[in-house]
Amino acid sequence: MTMVFFQEQDSFARFRRALRRSDQRALDELFSAARQHVAAAAYAAHPLPFETFLLAMLLEEHKEVQRLRSALEAAGLLAAAPEPVLPDSDAENIAAPALLEPAPLLERGTAAGL
Repeated sequence: MTMVFFQEQDSFARFRRALRRSDQRALDELFSAARQHVAAAAYAAHPLPFETFLLAMLLEEHKEVQRLRSALEAAGLLAAAPEPVLPDSDAENIAAPALLEPAPLLERGTAAGL
């Protein structure tokens, strides 16, 4: 998986070179964050490994947001965020089938005067 990670990172070399220097550093930091989870990515066995690496990047970014939020709350600069409410069972999902159905598609030419 480590080799796959570096191949994926190398495939973005031209994209990276086209970025501003500050954006290059940000991209490097994202890849560095994903590299921390290469061992876990091996367990994912996903047919598109880059998606797993993107999830690892997102995980690290979310951890940073949580850390900053906690620091702001501790400093009294931010009210504590309410805990997310998760369903206790699948019964709640079954009770609201409209949430699970896709939105109806608009007929061609009816949206926004098209």
